[in-house]
Amino acid sequence: MILISPPQLNATANKIIHLLQNRISQTQIHQIKTQLILLNLHSNSTIAHHFITACQTPSLLHSTLPLFLTHLSNPHVFTCNTLLKAFSHSQIANIPYSIYSHMHHNSISPNNYTFPLVFKSLSDFKDFKQGQCVQTHVIKMGYSCDIYVLNSLLDLYASCGFMDECRKVFDEMPLRDVVSWTILIVGYRNDEHYGDALIAFEQMQYAGVLPNRVTMVNVLGACASFGAIEMGCWIHDFVRRNGWEVDVILGTSLIDMYAKCGRIDEGLNVFRSMKENNIFTWNAVIRGLAFARCGKEAVRWFNYMEQEGVKPDEVTLVNVLSACSHSGLIDIGKQIFDLLIIGKYGCLPNAKHYACMIDLYARLGYVDEAFKFIRDMPFEPTKAMWGSLLACCKTNKNLELSEYAARKLVELEPDNSAYYVVLSNLYSEIGRWTDAAKVREFMRDKGLKKDMGSSSAQSLMQKYDKKLLVL
Repeated sequence: MILISPPQLNATANKIIHLLQNRISQTQIHQIKTQLILLNLHSNSTIAHHFITACQTPSLLHSTLPLFLTHLSNPHVFTCNTLLKAFSHSQIANIPYSIYSHMHHNSISPNNYTFPLVFKSLSDFKDFKQGQCVQTHVIKMGYSCDIYVLNSLLDLYASCGFMDECRKVFDEMPLRDVVSWTILIVGYRNDEHYGDALIAFEQMQYAGVLPNRVTMVNVLGACASFGAIEMGCWIHDFVRRNGWEVDVILGTSLIDMYAKCGRIDEGLNVFRSMKENNIFTWNAVIRGLAFARCGKEAVRWFNYMEQEGVKPDEVTLVNVLSACSHSGLIDIGKQIFDLLIIGKYGCLPNAKHYACMIDLYARLGYVDEAFKFIRDMPFEPTKAMWGSLLACCKTNKNLELSEYAARKLVELEPDNSAYYVVLSNLYSEIGRWTDAAKVREFMRDKGLKKDMGSSSAQSLMQKYDKKLLVL
C-alpha cells in the first residue's frame, strides 16, 4: 500500500483537478482513474465532479458508474448529481433513472438539483410512468413547493403529451413563473390543442406574468394553426411597444402567423423590417406565398433568395414546388425539379419533392405524366400521391387508372371506408355491378361504414390539397 502524507495528498489532488480542468486524452483519463483508486481519492466529491465532467464519451461515462456508485459505501449526493447531469447530456436511455434508483435504494437523499435532472432525462425519452414514480418521491420528500422541481415535472408530462396531468400539476403549484406558463403553452401547442394554448396565454396575462421570447414564439405558432389573427397582431404590437428586436426566430414566427392567417403582405413587411434573416426566414416567406396561392411571387422570392447568396435547402424546394403546383406553373416546376435532379441545389429530391410534382401534373390533368412519376420514382408512393392521381383520373374520366389508384389506397389504409366507397362507385360507373357489390359486402364484413363527407373523389382531392399546402 502506498503511504502519502496529507500535504502530499492535497498537492496530488490539486494537480489532478488541474489536469481534469484541461482537455485531456482518453489514455490520460484512464491513468488518472487508476491514481484515484490507488490513492482513494474517488471519494472526494470535488475530484469526482471534475473527473465525471472530463469523461466526454459514453464508454468513459459508463466506466465511471462502478467507480463512483458501487465502489463507494456512501457516495455524496453531489457526485450522484454530477453523474445524472453527465448522462442526461449524453442521451443514453435508462442510465439516469438507474442512478436515481441506486440513490433511492441506498438511502442517498436527493435534493432539489437531483429531481430536475431525473425529470429531464425521463422527458427526453418520454418515460411517463417512471416520471409518476419519481413524482411520488418529490411529494414524500417535501419538494412539492419547489418551482424548479415542479417546472421539470411539468415539462416531462407536457413532452409526453399527458396534458391533463400537466395541467393538474400546474394548477396545484403554489407559485408559477414564466417558465411554468411557457411549458403549459408549448405542451398544448405540441398536442395540437391550439385553443387551450391561447386560453393559457390569456390567463398568463391576467396573472401578471410577463412572457418571454419562447412564450411568444409558441403562442404565435398556436395563432397560426388556429387562425387567431387578432391575438397574433396583439403579440406583434406588444413586441413593437416593448422594443423587442425581431430576430430570426421571432421574425420567422410572425411571418408564418401572418401567412397562415391570410395576411401575407404583413408577413412580407416583417421580413423587410428584419435586420437579419436566414434560411428559415426565407422558407417562411416562400411557404406563406405558396399557402396564399401566389405561385409567381413565391418563385420570384425564391430567385431573390438565390441572388442574396442564401442556399436553398430541401424545405425551400418543397415550398417552391408546392407553390408551382397550386398555381399551375408546370414549366417552372419542371425546371426547378430538373435542376434538383442534377444536384444543382446540393441535394437530391426526396419523396416530398416527388409528391409536389405528381400533384402539379395531376392538377393540370396530365394523368400519364403523373403516373409515370409515381411508377419511376425511387420511393414507395404515399397516400397523398395516390390520392392526387385518383382525383386527377376521376376528373379526366380515366376509370382504369382510377381503379388502380383506389386499390393502392385500399392497400395502404385497409380500414379507411372512403377508399372502398370510391372503388365501389367506380365499379358502378363502368357497369361492373358484381365488383361493386363485392366491395360493399367486404365493407359490411369488416364493419366499415360510409363516412359522410369523405366519400367523394372531390373531398379526397381537397384532403390531399390541404396536405400538400402544409408540407
